[in-house]
Amino acid sequence: MDELRLAGFREPLGLWQRRVTPPGGASDVRAYRLEYSSRGDRVACRLWLPRKHGVECPLVLVQPPGDSASRDRLDRIGRTWAQLGLALASIDPPLRGSRADPKLSRLVGTPFQPGPLRGGDPLRVELARQAVIDLERTLDALCGLEEIDRERIAFVGMGLGAMFGAAFCALDPRPRAAVLIGAGAGLAPAEVDPGSYIGRFAPRPLLLLHLRGGAVPAAAAEALGAAAGGAVEQAWLDAAEGWDTALPACSRFLARVLQLDSRPPG
Repeated sequence: MDELRLAGFREPLGLWQRRVTPPGGASDVRAYRLEYSSRGDRVACRLWLPRKHGVECPLVLVQPPGDSASRDRLDRIGRTWAQLGLALASIDPPLRGSRADPKLSRLVGTPFQPGPLRGGDPLRVELARQAVIDLERTLDALCGLEEIDRERIAFVGMGLGAMFGAAFCALDPRPRAAVLIGAGAGLAPAEVDPGSYIGRFAPRPLLLLHLRGGAVPAAAAEALGAAAGGAVEQAWLDAAEGWDTALPACSRFLARVLQLDSRPPG
């Protein structure tokens, strides 16, 4: 099986960063925009930090589905978690958000879907490879910042972000814990399917939040849990409530595994 991660793949980061106005002009957090290279692409990253300077913060790398609601959702979460002493970072996955490309999106189709796979599979595999390396490069950039605690890094992915994130977390040792929301196994070629990789994440703490009535069939969600092995924690939530339902469980898990001094609300 071809690895999604290109072993030893490195290029100059070409890191650029600047401070930006926090969401809503909030004075209790700091917000930054970073940009760096990933296999020839330029990837933009948003970073939220607590207001206090000079303190190492646990980092949560959040990969949302990339839909139109993701930015507002992340602004709320970024501010809340930064107030609790966490750093939060997020990028747009390939072909989503600021990286949207309608023409290429039509060629690729849906990266993860049940049923027979068609001729666009090589493009879909390449899309997944790019997404995994983008996340790897994001940690390359963030771990170079003095205020990031490199020993306390977690990943949170939802929907498409959880699908790509499963392979990233399995292949990169730096995330010490992960939360995957609305992911499943058996929906894509083995080269990109989360079920092919997730077992390698053990014994690191893993929380799977399955969405009842969501886009991922229940059988696929259960298959991912079975493939995870180890001390995986699982829960079923109502898909109609979406992220708002998942956030409290996610917050409690992160507070525990990242050993925060105070537990997030909810």
